[in-house]
Parts: sequence; structure tokens; C-alpha cells
Amino acid sequence: MTDTLHTPPHTAGAHHQRPFTRDPGRWDKESSRALHTGHVRDSPCSAACQPVLVHERTSWGWLTWTVPGDGTLPEVPQQIAVLIPDATLAQRLTLRWLTRNPARRIALHTVPGSLRFSTAAFALISLVVGLLAMRHGVPVDVALPAMLLAPLLTEHLLDRLDARASEHVRTVEGDDAVRYLQRLATLHTHLVQSAADCDRHELRRTAELGHSLLWDAVGLLQNHDTRSASVSLIGRERLMLQLVSQVTQIVELAAAEDDAADADQTWERGRPLGRTCRAPLRRHPAPRPAHHR
Repeated sequence: MTDTLHTPPHTAGAHHQRPFTRDPGRWDKESSRALHTGHVRDSPCSAACQPVLVHERTSWGWLTWTVPGDGTLPEVPQQIAVLIPDATLAQRLTLRWLTRNPARRIALHTVPGSLRFSTAAFALISLVVGLLAMRHGVPVDVALPAMLLAPLLTEHLLDRLDARASEHVRTVEGDDAVRYLQRLATLHTHLVQSAADCDRHELRRTAELGHSLLWDAVGLLQNHDTRSASVSLIGRERLMLQLVSQVTQIVELAAAEDDAADADQTWERGRPLGRTCRAPLRRHPAPRPAHHR
């Protein structure tokens, strides 16, 4: 028998099966905003135009969705990125930087390529400042190189910031790799939300382990295809499924303990006692990867 990389679709809810699963209205808002910066897929445009992308940021990384031209919801992300585990605050800020709105660019007709709008604006500012400096006695051989170097340094600095930020993130593209990681991300999101809903050390620890499994899986998918890395990927998916099963049991036990405590003492200081943990809305048997003979 050969294991396949398949997870039952009902496992741990439907997170990441569609964009912004927990906030459907967010997709309409983000896609409408993104339409102002590009061309939708399947719409007529030149070969140089890029599809409209919407980034769905999470606590562990992001999913990049392509806006379809027919108004439907996409099913598979174009890209999934995972932030390094145990990231510092500065490293977490890279999520914001790398998923910022795409830079507006100006086509250069005299030479191939394009220039960022911000770089062009800075070049104009440096030109004005340079002319004013020369008018006030700054030598031309000093002001002119500064005027020329300033926009080039700006472009180089932004590229360096992008490269430095990318060191803390692993990304995958391609349908097979993205579909697998999408399933794994669905399971991990269940761990993250359970840890957020129930303040217990063991739940926080499972979320950390899930993040590490995601990070390792992306590393495998960056260097191998899903077929050649199938054994290692299946092993990681099984571990993630075990974590989901353990978390479900912990949350249900904690919810039962809260119910028993509430039955003994319903009110404290005139207010209802807050629940430490919330039981899952839907309970499913522990899922397992499918098998094919």
C-alpha cells in the first residue's frame, strides 16, 4: 500500500480552503483594493502586466491569492510563505514589509526595464535639492554626483531590504506543492486557534511544534518535488494530524472541567465566571491520511 498526501476536507474546519475563511467580507475589500494596482487574471493585458494578488497574512506567514477575472473565489493560493519559527518582533515585521502593496513602476522607453515610482520621485527631489545647493555655492563636481547617486542608492536599498527580509521566510509555489502545504496550514491553523482560545502551556507548545513542521515542510518542497519527498512529507503530515487529535482531546477535557466548575460556582462578584477554554464547535473523529492499494 502507498500513502498519499491527502487529508479529509472536514478536518479541523475549512481554514484556508478559501481566502479569509473567518472573515469572508475581507476578501471583497482586499480584492477591490488590489484591482487598482493590476490586471485581473484572464483579462486582456500586455505580456508585461502582472495578475492581481491579495496577501492573507497569518501568525505563521501568509497565503497569496490570485483574483479571478470571473468574480469567483480562488481555491488554491498562488504562493504560501512560512515565517521562521520563534521569530523576533523585527522578523515578524518582515511579513508586513514583504506583503506590502506592490510598488508602482514607471516604464523606461529608452532602456529596457522599469523604475519604482518612489525612486523616480526621489530622483526629482534630489534634482531640485542639487540645483538649490549649486545655486548657494556648492561645487558642481560635488552636487552632480550626489544627484545621480541618490536615486540609484534608493533603488539598491529597497532591493537589499527585500532580500534581507526574505531570509526569514520560506515560500513555495506550484500547484502540487501549494496544495500540500495548504492542507498542512489548515491543520496548523486549528492548533493556533486552539492555543488562542485556551490558555494552556501544552496547547501553546503544540502550536509551536506545528509551526516547526510547516517550516520543515516548506524547506523540503523548495528542494524536492512532492513525489520525491513524499515519504518525508507524509511523515510530517501524520505528526500534524496527531497534534490536532491531541489538541482536540485537551480542549474537550478543559471545556468539561470548566462546565463542572461553573456548575459549582456560577457567579463571582456579581458577574458570570469566564471560561478558560471553549469546546470546539464541530467534533470529528481523529483524521488519518488516506491509503491507496
